[in-house]
This record gives sequence, C-alpha cells and structure tokens, in this order.
Amino acid sequence: MKQLRVLIFIIIFSTINLFAKEKTLHFNTQEFPPFNYSFNKKAAGPIVEIINHVCKKIEIKCVHRVLPWRRAQKEVRLGLADALYVIGKNKSRESWLHFSLPILTTEYGFFVLKLNQLSYKDISDVQGYNIGVYGPSNTSDSLNKIGVKLVQKGLSPIDITMSYDDVLSFKMLNKKTRNLQSVYSNKDVGNKIIKNYNLNNLKYLGTHKTLNYYIGFSKSTVSKEIVSQFNNILAQMYQNKELQTFLAQYNLKSATLK
Repeated sequence: MKQLRVLIFIIIFSTINLFAKEKTLHFNTQEFPPFNYSFNKKAAGPIVEIINHVCKKIEIKCVHRVLPWRRAQKEVRLGLADALYVIGKNKSRESWLHFSLPILTTEYGFFVLKLNQLSYKDISDVQGYNIGVYGPSNTSDSLNKIGVKLVQKGLSPIDITMSYDDVLSFKMLNKKTRNLQSVYSNKDVGNKIIKNYNLNNLKYLGTHKTLNYYIGFSKSTVSKEIVSQFNNILAQMYQNKELQTFLAQYNLKSATLK
C-alpha cells in the first residue's frame, strides 16, 4: 500500500511539473528578416507577432530568443528550449520535432548580377555556376540536391560556396568576389537583404521551388496536446483572415490551410 501511495504521488508530481513547464514555452529563432529578427534586443517580426497572439489565446507564456542558428537548434535538440521558427519541413527534423500547421508560403530561387541576361527556365540554366548559399541549412541541402541532379543529367556540376551568413553571400556576389555567379536563397530573405544593404547590382533570376514554413516543437518537452491547441488557433486565424493580415503587413503570403 505504501509503495502504491508513493507511485501515485510520483505520477501526480510529474503531471504537475509537465503542466507547469508547458505554461511557459521557450522559442528559439535566428536573424531571418523579413520573417523574424531582433529589434531593440528583442525578437520581432510577423512570426513573433503570430506566435504571441496564439500563446495569448491558449493562455501560455511565450519567451523568444534570437540566437545563432546552430545554437538555436542545438538547444531545442537538448531540451533546453521548446520550439524553433521558422523552418522548412524535412525527414530529419520530423524525427525530433512536432510541426505546426504551415504558416506562410515562400520560395527558393537564384539571385544574379543585373548584367546577367539569362532567361531562367530550369536548373540546367545554372550548370557550371559557382553559387553562394547560407549553411549548413535547409537551403544549402536543397542546393546540394540541385548539384546532384545536374550531374545525374550529365550536365556541368555547380561549385557551392557556403557561408555562415546569408548577407555575406549576397555581398560577395554584389562585389563580384569569389567568382560567384549566383546566390541560392529564400526569395523574401534575398530581397530584404538587397534592400537593407543597398546591393543595387543584384536581381532575382528565377524560382527553383516553393515551400511552406512552420514552427517546430520539441518532442521531448512539448506534448502533442499543446501542439494541437496551437494549431487549432492557427486554423481559426486563417479562417477569419487574421493570419493573412499579420503577414500582409510585411508583404508575405499565408500558406493555404484546408
């Protein structure tokens, strides 16, 4: 009987602790304008606003930190933080993250110098290029796959110049250093970088693929129930056009929720 009481106490205590922990969710992100970024030493941007709106609805406190991307991901993997945003979905991430509903639609594509007169049709048009990319990242993984496909088709391989910072790749292309012919990047991110840093020699060449961005919740610290509550509010926001309104203020497009 005594052992049973101890077991019941442990179960109740664990449940209370789990509930208490989930009353505060710690979100990690990176400098990734126009989606999320730091402003006056605080996380800002449309995704931050959307998350805070949802957290208020489900009565959970949400804490945001803007960190270097590797550290942001590592902390969530280790259970030191609860969620990560915004991210693309892939099999590797699905093994350790619950995903929110898709929040916005964006695209990956190629940026080049304005003097480049190429009319882009498909990836064969950039064969033989030296292409800059931020990584390691989902974006660099996508570019690596392009390189493999070109070789499989018997076309000239691409050279990939990976940088720890998106901005660095664009600056190198703008100044015509490192022999870059292109930068592969998220279109919205690239256009924001060009505007913020006055990189007037650059333009968007063409789209490689479209994709959705999500919030990823740690499977080790966040229950499916919390993720479900979060997604229910996102779905309501989409139905009543709140989600679209948040994003439209930043010239971004909501994902389509069915």
